[in-house]
Amino acid sequence: MIPLPLSQQALRTADSPISYFIRKAIETDGLISLAAGLVDESNFPIADLAEATAAILDDPVAARIALQYGSTQGLPKLREQIVQMVCAADGVRPAELNLSAKDVVLTTGSQQLLYLLGEALFDPGDIVICEAPSYFVYHGVLQTRGVRAMSVPMDSDGMDIDALEALLVKLAASGEIAKLKLIYTVDYFQNPTGLTLAAERRPRLVELAKKYSTGHRILILEDAAYRELRYDGPDLPSIKKYDPTNQYVIYTSTFSKPCAPGLKTGYALMPQDLLGVVLNLKGNHDFGSSNLIQHVLSRLLASGAYARHVEKLRGSYRVKRDAMLAALTESFADLPGVTWTIPAGGMYVWATFPEEFPTGPSGDFVKRCLEEGVLYVPGEFGHVPDDAGMIPTNETRLSFGVSTPDQIAEGIRRMRRACDALRVAPMLTMTTGTLA
Repeated sequence: MIPLPLSQQALRTADSPISYFIRKAIETDGLISLAAGLVDESNFPIADLAEATAAILDDPVAARIALQYGSTQGLPKLREQIVQMVCAADGVRPAELNLSAKDVVLTTGSQQLLYLLGEALFDPGDIVICEAPSYFVYHGVLQTRGVRAMSVPMDSDGMDIDALEALLVKLAASGEIAKLKLIYTVDYFQNPTGLTLAAERRPRLVELAKKYSTGHRILILEDAAYRELRYDGPDLPSIKKYDPTNQYVIYTSTFSKPCAPGLKTGYALMPQDLLGVVLNLKGNHDFGSSNLIQHVLSRLLASGAYARHVEKLRGSYRVKRDAMLAALTESFADLPGVTWTIPAGGMYVWATFPEEFPTGPSGDFVKRCLEEGVLYVPGEFGHVPDDAGMIPTNETRLSFGVSTPDQIAEGIRRMRRACDALRVAPMLTMTTGTLA
């Protein structure tokens, strides 16, 4: 067969490493999936969505507007609602951050926004700094663009800002700072660890981006997809709050996690000189995301149905989070050497095993867990190789998003049985976080 003349970008693009695990979860009867970060279907706001959609379609004028093409940037009313919602969460007026609806773009899920930013900003050989571990799907975007991902470690307060500064010093000394385009952080209840960037680290992150923006501007991409899913403690100010001139921080989020992923709508607040470029590229993609869905979401926000649903969702996920933490304590408290995070929100717990106990996709543990009927995401997916080409191979991401509390407890018991079957004798200690 004559080969296809594929582009270099296509050749750099690989299937997501989680695809296999999603397929396993779908195809295997009786399997308890603690892997994919899916949203709990039992909590979808079906009645609210039906009411909002019916109200639009029952009104001939509203229906014609909603069923017509929208703009590439998105519905003006929804963009205004979003900027007001984000700024209200930070306790500021939009004008204090040099923001308005004109600085908001609506996208077909937050993933499209990540891809568009890659097209707008990155050339092969550019550098992006991520957390270690980080959102592994974003690593795929970087790989497609030919970007070199570098990482800094995390502790219980999120990204280690001292380590970030040390890396920036190193890049400046080597002359590679000219290639650094972006610092990426999932700063609320991070995917995959569940950790949150501490309040005192947020302004310092912006200060570092400004300090090292000598020959060009270094941007911060704040992925706040899980911000609204907080179960303990007060909300923290966004990193965007410390960017009063709207030059350094791109704030992105989504309606998928706090509402329903089938709506496939994300949004971002960004500098104006970047927004124009993103809109030009988005026009080449789709001339605008779903207009009807944007009208539906606007009605949910205006009626208060969205806020009520998010509050309900927090209660449901809090129960699941607590069920997972209790199950880990019950099943692993007598085993030395295993640690896990205690997230204050989001959908994930990060469990670490002793170094001699590999949890990777080809290891014995994942195979034994599948035999026991439970699935997790190998933690190595969240890492990029260090200077020596090494990544940790003893970590796991556990999601409590889609399973019931009983299924979560049973899934953790199955993981313990897998440990016992492999004659492993580690110990569980709870570090990295506390319950409020």
